[in-house]
Amino acid sequence: MRPLLTSIAQGLPDTVPFTGPEALERRTGIPFRARVGANESGFGPSPRVIEAVRDMAPGMWMYGDPEIFELKTALAEKLGVPVPNVVVGEGIDGLHGLIARLIIEPGDVAVTSLGAYPTFNYHVTGFGGRIAFVPYAGYREDLGALAEAARRERAKVVYLSNPDNPMGTWWSASEISAFIDEVPEETLVLLDEAYCETAPAGTLPPLDIERPNVIRTRTFSKAYGLAGMRIGYAIGEASFIKAFDKVRNHFGVTRASQVAALAALGDDAWLQGVIGRVAAARRRLYAIAQENGLAAVESATNFVAIDCGRDGAYAVNVLKALEWRGVFVRKPAAAGLDQHIRVSVGPEAEMDVVAAELPQALREAAVG
Repeated sequence: MRPLLTSIAQGLPDTVPFTGPEALERRTGIPFRARVGANESGFGPSPRVIEAVRDMAPGMWMYGDPEIFELKTALAEKLGVPVPNVVVGEGIDGLHGLIARLIIEPGDVAVTSLGAYPTFNYHVTGFGGRIAFVPYAGYREDLGALAEAARRERAKVVYLSNPDNPMGTWWSASEISAFIDEVPEETLVLLDEAYCETAPAGTLPPLDIERPNVIRTRTFSKAYGLAGMRIGYAIGEASFIKAFDKVRNHFGVTRASQVAALAALGDDAWLQGVIGRVAAARRRLYAIAQENGLAAVESATNFVAIDCGRDGAYAVNVLKALEWRGVFVRKPAAAGLDQHIRVSVGPEAEMDVVAAELPQALREAAVG
């Protein structure tokens, strides 16, 4: 007997939002010399993290603390908020899945930008919700149009990433605050701040833990170099944060992840060093684009969107040519953005590979 899928599950397309570099290597048989497509941190985690995880390894037979007490306490202290305003989960994607589970019922509407980070959309449709898309305004998400769509659609939630993925652009704190004020009180503002550590000063609004319709999600996957640990956190109004206990996997955040995140949080010098290396690598990618006659979008993240100068089909050819030359990158899919490839920053050796291989990839792409 086959398992009986729900009517919602039966109606969903069989798709995967991202093809991993490992799958691409298996497909081509070519190992990547530059893994610069998934916005991981090739600079790695703090040495303190490596030492802490090594020390805890003999205890991996134990579940992680289901209350995640030490890490939540440290996060709350760092953020300057009470512990009840913080929840920790299996990365931002895991937290977004829990948010969708808490608020989305069949027929509910979520507003997002066409071409924005797509994983939240999968969670919404998985619970029977509907997505209302708003086009980008140039290379930035359109705050006014998002707020207007939230009002028009009577949306349950509006999703915004700041800084943005996949373009790396950003809005100022005052502009984000004005956007939040425009959104109806009955609509949840889901503010994805995965790249908050690399954003310029003045990008992040002050934390307002009393506002019930705003939740902000952050991660240890980017600047802290812990993508493989799958650990993130959210900040919001206490009663909404408490509701996560109704649906979360209480043993989902492993002991190793908790230990790693706590050690990472305690090494600010390493974090600041990584932020400096990210900025330097962004400048290198801007220069590589210019050397090839291409334009790069100014970025506040750990990646750079590079305009390949033609249409989306040509950009796909560039991506594939790079793939066959041992360089893993990704690209936006939505019209108006899809002429770009998105290249993550990385150590100097990987930037050297990108610089060496991009000219030939562009030539190969031009002839298909």
